[in-house]
Amino acid sequence: MDHFLYRGGRLHAEDVPLEAIAAAVGTPVYVYSAATLTRHFRLFDEALSAMPHLVCFAVKSLSNVAVLRLLADEGAGMDVVSAGEYLRAKAAGVPGDRIVFSGVGKTREEMRIVLESGIRQVNVESEPELEALSEVAVSLGVTVPITVRVNPDVDAKTHAKIATGKSENKFGIPIARAREVYALAARLPGLRVVGIDVHIGSQLTELAPFEAAYAKVASLTGALRADGHSIERLDLGGGLGIPYTRSNEAPPLPMDYGAMIERTVGHLGCEIEIEPGRLIAGNAGILLTRVIYVKSGEGRDFLILDGAMNDLVRPAMYDAHHDIVPVIEPEPGLEQQPYDIVGPVCETGDTFARGRDMPPLKAGDLVAFRSAGAYGAVMASEYNSRPLVPEVLVKGDHFAVIRQRPTYDEMISRDTIPPWL
Repeated sequence: MDHFLYRGGRLHAEDVPLEAIAAAVGTPVYVYSAATLTRHFRLFDEALSAMPHLVCFAVKSLSNVAVLRLLADEGAGMDVVSAGEYLRAKAAGVPGDRIVFSGVGKTREEMRIVLESGIRQVNVESEPELEALSEVAVSLGVTVPITVRVNPDVDAKTHAKIATGKSENKFGIPIARAREVYALAARLPGLRVVGIDVHIGSQLTELAPFEAAYAKVASLTGALRADGHSIERLDLGGGLGIPYTRSNEAPPLPMDYGAMIERTVGHLGCEIEIEPGRLIAGNAGILLTRVIYVKSGEGRDFLILDGAMNDLVRPAMYDAHHDIVPVIEPEPGLEQQPYDIVGPVCETGDTFARGRDMPPLKAGDLVAFRSAGAYGAVMASEYNSRPLVPEVLVKGDHFAVIRQRPTYDEMISRDTIPPWL
């Protein structure tokens, strides 16, 4: 469910017509619904209510500080994968004991930043990282809680670029070597083992891969406890998918996911951590764009939008589908026609859809990309020297700009010319 609905023939974000946002902020622009964000977080929180738990929002999916503050006020923890994301979470008011630090390539400087300011745990992904973290912790005179991320070699049955739990992926240590790696962690100073971490991928649309991975984690928990390790927490990652098309069969619900977690690992007495991002943020945001031109080509018509691949890279990068809808609701029964929907960037890859059936549109019409809240604004760039896309947060009948669109002067002023030129 989301809060982007037609009312009186106009698409709204909650109680705000999207036309009003376009008039005030311009396009392209990301628009988020506070009601959808909080509702989706609460669904996960309720799904795990039978167990001690912490729902850590995956900051990589949507990192705006205003959104992080909104979720933090609901009690969310944060899963971060860089010092920058950590500092965003701190700027949003999230205490360090609700922030989990993940990621395959943490630097010593990033480790120092999070250890000095406080961290719930560090999810370690390799033996060299264990040794580096130990050195940093000792130099600061602190002891850091850790888990080790294990790679269970489970096929998540998702896009190859977002699968993380197969043996050929770069993440974690092979689960078969977990006991020796945990033994190393126990010997190193400055580290305290608190649990196990696993994450098998993103946009999963069935529970079976999760269940297979979590069964392996349950077995490993018993083995590590027998070795003398205190396994108090299980970080089970994120990855539950969303429906990107209205016609698709719906992925599993958070309640079903929570029941599966309880069934597979609930008997272990561990605190459960999960790291959802897409399911909380995906359907909570749209990308609002405007038609610049309608162009007739050889055997096809093009909708050329002011939004481009630098604003929403998912279709170009992942061949991802987004439903694209007009802001003015079409009349019932209005005949549709196929368009190639493209942006103005000078690449053929700047194509959002080919042969997509749409009602007849003209220059100046507004269209919205649904399900764009996750991995949209966070992956945007200034390619072709296009100003970074702004973000707007809606609550009820009012809205606020939570990231401004830079001016051309602001964008160019970040460059400097060396004195010898």
